[in-house]
Amino acid sequence: QVQLVESGGGLVQAGGSLSLSCAASGRTFSMYGMGWFRRAPGKEREFVSALSGGGAFTYYADSVRGRFTISRDNAKNTVYLQMNNLKPEDTAVYYCAATRGPPTYTTSYVYWGQGTQVTVSS
Repeated sequence: QVQLVESGGGLVQAGGSLSLSCAASGRTFSMYGMGWFRRAPGKEREFVSALSGGGAFTYYADSVRGRFTISRDNAKNTVYLQMNNLKPEDTAVYYCAATRGPPTYTTSYVYWGQGTQVTVSS
């Protein structure tokens, strides 16, 4: 069982930055691929970014590539999402999730956080 708690959301103007964190419970954090997803109002949840258990492999949605950076600190059981040059269309609830499968298999994520709101004003 893995429990995930996100933090770091908030309100920011377009062009600004936010850093999200996701703290995980358990002693096997490095065995999990981690991902960030988001759900905008009236839209389905979508993949944002993911990385492998050791952090060597990272993946991004086209919409955020070059603006967002995912990273992890396995000693702290934490995964991060640095978001730069934010746009109003980035407004959503952001969720972190954990998987024992390939991090690019979005249906393989079985543990989810409660989400944190990110609002980007124009």
